[in-house]
Amino acid sequence: MIRLALVLCAALTAAIPVAAQETHIVMIAGLGGDPEYTNTFHGWLSRFADAASERYGIERSRIHYFGEDPELDPTAIVARSTADNIRDGLVALAESLAPEDQVVLVMAGHGTFRDGVARFNIPGPDLTPPDLATLVDGLGNRPVTVVNMATASGPFIEALSGPGRIVITATRTGREQNSTRFGLHFVDAFASEGADQDKDNRVSMLEAFNYAVQEVAREYEGEGQLLTEHALLDDNGDGEGSEDLDGTEDGALARRAFLASAVTGPDTRAMTPALRALHAEKTAIESKIDDLKGVKGQLPQDRYENELEALLIELALKNREIRAAGGGT
Repeated sequence: MIRLALVLCAALTAAIPVAAQETHIVMIAGLGGDPEYTNTFHGWLSRFADAASERYGIERSRIHYFGEDPELDPTAIVARSTADNIRDGLVALAESLAPEDQVVLVMAGHGTFRDGVARFNIPGPDLTPPDLATLVDGLGNRPVTVVNMATASGPFIEALSGPGRIVITATRTGREQNSTRFGLHFVDAFASEGADQDKDNRVSMLEAFNYAVQEVAREYEGEGQLLTEHALLDDNGDGEGSEDLDGTEDGALARRAFLASAVTGPDTRAMTPALRALHAEKTAIESKIDDLKGVKGQLPQDRYENELEALLIELALKNREIRAAGGGT
């Protein structure tokens, strides 16, 4: 067990890209209620779009922004964020997607919770968890990540959870209705450098979630305030989100989900074929680790630990090769 723990420390928890031909981003800004919040939500989503385009190379034509007020940015906002417009947009998107494409849906706004029902507040009828689940189901069996950064967003997990889906909410219940800060830091995870824990020039959904959770807690603590928001992540399809992902079944899928394979900076543009091959080999090892963890309960403990140890050693050696080749992991 001691040896296994040492190997775990050496190998670290690495990120694995989900195979996807293209990434399509859908952004929804809800009702601000006053100009300050309207501008805040628009700012979060605009910054996320800029990061996706400028850092990760996602074409602007694959970023679909439904906003409270299209006049805030007529070139970026495709339509007002009404339920009808969002539905029509997702139907059209589903018809244009390739089977391997992934969709990342990001929501910024206010949420409410009344009579046991959570709602994401948009112009006109609000979106409830079943409403959004129906829209997401229309995307088919493609990889989908839904990030609801609104207040009272926790109940959306149960409705949206499913195989191949990552669902992230800013709160763990509908009763956490104070303004959330999670969205600011989740966006910052992709727009800045601090969230790339394994230094592989890309940020996974798990890294972004962990970064935002840590920064929110740090901010509240720095202000001497009681933490009033507790973000959750669900990616194992059980309909129950996790806050602390250590020792939980959630997180494996989010760890290998990216907006794109790498940041479009000088380092990645200069990546040699040999370095790309090493990263592909690393991905294959990490996939084996995830597969092994998935059958942990079916194996004798000694066999599980021996096989995991061997894979982690292999991963550590591969990381060393990548570092030696200038790939920095």
